[in-house]
Amino acid sequence: MDVRSYNRSAWDRKVEQADRWTQPADAEVIATARCGDFRIVLTPAKPVPMEWFPPLKGLQTLCLASAGGQQAPVLAAAGARVTVFDNSPRQLDQDRLVAERDGLDMSFEEGDMADLSRFSDGSFDLIFHPCSNGFIPNVIPVWRECFRVLRHGGVLLAGFTNAVRYIFDDERKLNGNLEVRYSLPYSDLDHRNESHIRKEIELGNPLEFGHTLGDQIGGQLNAGFMLTGFYEDRFGKSDEDPLSSFLDTFIATRAVKP
Repeated sequence: MDVRSYNRSAWDRKVEQADRWTQPADAEVIATARCGDFRIVLTPAKPVPMEWFPPLKGLQTLCLASAGGQQAPVLAAAGARVTVFDNSPRQLDQDRLVAERDGLDMSFEEGDMADLSRFSDGSFDLIFHPCSNGFIPNVIPVWRECFRVLRHGGVLLAGFTNAVRYIFDDERKLNGNLEVRYSLPYSDLDHRNESHIRKEIELGNPLEFGHTLGDQIGGQLNAGFMLTGFYEDRFGKSDEDPLSSFLDTFIATRAVKP
């Protein structure tokens, strides 16, 4: 299966379904961000600490696999010079909508988050990469490419899923029965013949991959980054996620290219 092509169509469909991560920021959020007051997320709920951001005025910023009209326009309104890069054309359209509506100067690029070859070395000062690398089979090239396209002293803000989410039987998990079933790293492709995975594919939902912390955190370190910030997060109560009653299953990191 061509994962990138399949997941592109899946996220285009999410836009049509008005998924929560495809809903553009409203004009009031953009107006407030223009005054330097904004809150955006790398993970489901906790806002990124303001001290994690460098001064945004004129900052060359790559919003990586971050389309949907939410984070990128807010950073642009706050003064950053934003390029938003995503695999889904419809998600990119959500950012265009906000840019046109609110007069934001932004650039839009469609592509694979693991291949930033169109950008030269040291093109950006900041990369904002929210939870999205769980939709690609191999995360290591993402960290290497992020390191390459950042300038020295540049900052990578990344959110990702703790792969512990993927060890449980999906069907039973919905009923609160946390039965360990799968080993890590996890791939939907390895279980396509199972009924619940077949159902997700038939519904057109994205394929998911549970990367180890060795690949997520160790991958950043091995690429050359220095970690300078870390926090964990979970879904809010309204999401009714069984795992979130017990532990945080999302991680955000701040890393710097020396």
